[in-house]
Amino acid sequence: MNSRLQIAFARSLLVPAVTLFLYAGAQAQERALPLNFLRSGIEFAGVDVRSMQSDDLANPGFLWVERGEKLWRDATGEAGGESCASCHGDASASMRGVAARYPAFDTPSGAVLDLEARINDCRVRRQKQNPLARESDDLLGLTAYVAFQSKGLATATRIDGPASAAFERGRAFYSTRHGQMNLSCAQCHEQNWGKQLYAETLSQGHGNAFPAYKLEWQTLGSLQRRIRACLFGIRAEMPRAGAPELTDLELFLAWRAQGLPLEAPGVRR
Repeated sequence: MNSRLQIAFARSLLVPAVTLFLYAGAQAQERALPLNFLRSGIEFAGVDVRSMQSDDLANPGFLWVERGEKLWRDATGEAGGESCASCHGDASASMRGVAARYPAFDTPSGAVLDLEARINDCRVRRQKQNPLARESDDLLGLTAYVAFQSKGLATATRIDGPASAAFERGRAFYSTRHGQMNLSCAQCHEQNWGKQLYAETLSQGHGNAFPAYKLEWQTLGSLQRRIRACLFGIRAEMPRAGAPELTDLELFLAWRAQGLPLEAPGVRR
């Protein structure tokens, strides 16, 4: 076979291979729940919970939003350092759409950060303060305040480029069976959503309302707390708050919920 024929033959094999590779890549990003099937968790809640979330005066989560607004304006540190507003100004303008993009890859740290981690990163690197404890009222308040500025916007998390490895780890965690009950997230929230589990209806497991006030907790909590509560319920090993595997899962969940509007601060039973 002469060289031209060899090149033509090689190309004839390469084109289908490339096409198959691109198709496989597209299939890998295909969601199990198409956009027209997406349902926010509030749609599976009772009338009382839906009413509480929709009324800003009745929604307990706004106590944390107000706390976050005060912290946004207050200077940090005993010597009166810079406040969040010193750099970012009016949050209703500067933070609009920010929460919709998180979790996101952070180049300086080389890792994917959720919104709580981004706030702490800013405190440490910019404000020269200690990080706030996970699930503390101050961190929840700032997170709720920032997230509230994007209320009604659809999630727009990026999973390509340097975020792709974390995304794939999150996908694997979601589909892997965990704990003594040997259950995966997908078994409840993709294969059996809408069905009854004791007195509750299984939702699709989206995180678009977090941080959210859970009546069971009688306080506001992060999405990571909700994930850890699920792991506790199936008697699985509990990652620490802020663990990379939880952030990876948050990234996957944010991609999975794309198209749903942000509702923070949400209310859940």
